[in-house]
Amino acid sequence: MVETQTHTLALPGADLVYDVRGPLPPADGRPVLFMIGQPMTADGFTELAGHFDDRTVITYDPRGLGRSVRSDGRNDNTPQQQAADLHALIGELGAGAVDMFATSGGAVTALELVTAHPGDVATLVAHEPPINAVLPDAAAAERARAMFNDAYEAKGAGAGMAAFILMTSWQGEFTDEFFDQPTPDPAMFGMPADDDGSRDDPLLSKRSWPITDYRPDAAALTAAQARIVVAVGEESAGTYTARTSDGTAALLGQETTVFPSHHGGFIGGDHPYAGKPAEFAAKLREVLA
Repeated sequence: MVETQTHTLALPGADLVYDVRGPLPPADGRPVLFMIGQPMTADGFTELAGHFDDRTVITYDPRGLGRSVRSDGRNDNTPQQQAADLHALIGELGAGAVDMFATSGGAVTALELVTAHPGDVATLVAHEPPINAVLPDAAAAERARAMFNDAYEAKGAGAGMAAFILMTSWQGEFTDEFFDQPTPDPAMFGMPADDDGSRDDPLLSKRSWPITDYRPDAAALTAAQARIVVAVGEESAGTYTARTSDGTAALLGQETTVFPSHHGGFIGGDHPYAGKPAEFAAKLREVLA
């Protein structure tokens, strides 16, 4: 097993905590491999990183999440700020252009990183980026997002997550049929209905709305030297994040690359949303090669 070393990078307004698996600079000359998400923190990549013990792997907790405490007085999670943080971290490592597996909101951050700092990335695998602007029903997607946020603000995490699952599992565009559904019961998904009173969840609150509101700069992304691969899970077909992946790929003049499993397909163990991490890692290795 490769030893993990944890470090902290002091930045204006935040202490960014990151983990290094393997030597720096990499012993074999291959790029450092970043694995990032949002609002997922570094611990979500433990299983996947374990399948890359022949490479130097970096994971981190984004600003204000997990171990990365922020002091800038803000609580919004913007792709621009997170990309700036990643740029600073890549510079701190001094390892040149990196390879990057970026999933969900992390994929949006990575697209902004390539846009703002095109020399930072060699290959980007952008896995299921949730970007409303690339959808033909973008306004309806924003309405669906507001519905799970309203449920969260009114009744707490159980109600909010139930409505979130309803949205993200819906097949196809958000039609009147979707909006006419009854409010889902958290018990349907094995979640408690009790409200603990907190309203700071980075997924269910409005703190991460800048992620789904992001508008990719197609010209900058296609002009960048970075190789961009937009990935989608085979089990995600027809759902919100599959459609945003297809839309993002089309914006860049490409088609999506299909990966095993679903939105969390790289997660293993006894996690309720565990996928097929070994198969997922094999596909990622193939794409990076």
